[in-house]
Amino acid sequence: MHDGSVLEERGVPSVAICSEVFFSAGKVQARVLGYNEMEPLTVAHPIQSLTQEQIQERADSVVDKIIERLTK
Repeated sequence: MHDGSVLEERGVPSVAICSEVFFSAGKVQARVLGYNEMEPLTVAHPIQSLTQEQIQERADSVVDKIIERLTK
């Protein structure tokens, strides 16, 4: 969330992404940083133990949502 807020402050549209386990924490951090409207995009948990192929599948599954948020 912090990286996304810094990018937004610099005029770079961004989408924060976190695993579903960390969604609530991401929302709290966004509010603390002053980004009440920023809602993280979630992917299934876990991520750390995935293979490169599985990570690519996760990324492919949310790319349309990322584009949608960036082009609102």
